Amino acid sequence: MRTLHIIGTLNPASGGPAAAVSMHIEFSRPGHVSEAVTLDDPASPFLKNFAYPVTALGPTPTKFGYNRRLVPWLRENAARFDNVIVHGLWQYCGFATWRAYSGKVPYFVFVHGMLDPYFKRAFPFKHFKKWAYWIAAEYWVLRGAVNVLFTCAEEERLARKSFWLNRWSSVIVPYGSRTPDVDLAQSAADFHGRFPDLQGRRYLLFLGRIDRKKGCDLLIDAFITTAANDPQLDLVMAGPDETRWRPQLEEKLRRAGLSHRVHWTGMLSGTQKWGAFATCEAFILPSHQENFGIAVAEALSCGRPVLLSDKVNIAPEILADHAGFMEADTLQGTTNLFLRWMKLSQAERERMGANALACFHSRFDMKVNVSVFNDLLETAAHLQSNEHLASASG
Repeated sequence: MRTLHIIGTLNPASGGPAAAVSMHIEFSRPGHVSEAVTLDDPASPFLKNFAYPVTALGPTPTKFGYNRRLVPWLRENAARFDNVIVHGLWQYCGFATWRAYSGKVPYFVFVHGMLDPYFKRAFPFKHFKKWAYWIAAEYWVLRGAVNVLFTCAEEERLARKSFWLNRWSSVIVPYGSRTPDVDLAQSAADFHGRFPDLQGRRYLLFLGRIDRKKGCDLLIDAFITTAANDPQLDLVMAGPDETRWRPQLEEKLRRAGLSHRVHWTGMLSGTQKWGAFATCEAFILPSHQENFGIAVAEALSCGRPVLLSDKVNIAPEILADHAGFMEADTLQGTTNLFLRWMKLSQAERERMGANALACFHSRFDMKVNVSVFNDLLETAAHLQSNEHLASASG
């Protein structure tokens, strides 16, 4: 069975959707063969790192991702694929797939949190503009899909609140992360080799984009408020600063005299990323919207408790497993996350770490969870094959 993944970019810095493509392909069943088509520039260095075929049709200059080569390429290659998965919304990829494959090749749409009503509240003018595109294109893309894929029931429930015009067939596809594929002790050494100032320091880890949606300002403000309660506890801010917001956040720390206790690493990947997880005390994410959060699952896979806002959709499951804390996505809520962690004894922290690892294996191990995804693809391909046989015999 052959599957095509369609995505705007496979750049690891772009976040979860790119990681989802690689994990779904990596953990596919024997007999499943997959490849991807993207709008990336073929000369992009990160495209050399994939173990599966990638066709890059870029460069694509606009954020919408219009690329006149995409629809012809999809039509020319339609016969090679049994299934197609579109990753993400609001780009030309979905509209092109609908134009090329609707009623011909079964396709799925993986939403990746892009229908959360948070965006409706946070960017009302942009949401107003999206309504026109929703009516003209995106609604029909979702309606024509075999299934629209969500990572948890909360994400699917919230998606219905973004637009009153909604009609699609939903499926919850359990999501997660891989277990660390590196030696964590060596990864910790690699991490400390690059950031020697963190050797022997206790710290909480934020790993993600330096972005308002992630609540980075809440993190900085709450750390300033609580830092004196635990003078030995630092904060690591790991991730790309695409909006150039970091200087404003650093200025707050400078005025508070705490610059030396907050460490900015930039984007981490490979062994250094796993080293950051392995040497932190806990992972913290006060996001205003998070349909899943791969970094949350990665932290759990290293046995690290997670301190989350109530807008991270998988936070209730983690709370039920006593693998972390959950508070509101406000300054007071984020302050509470710091204070609650600081008040724990070492034994309580270790017990929560053991719960975190158990939570990962029972809920978020991608090697197990991908089986639901594989079942969907096989069922769709089987139905399509039967339709072709019936059509030929008729």
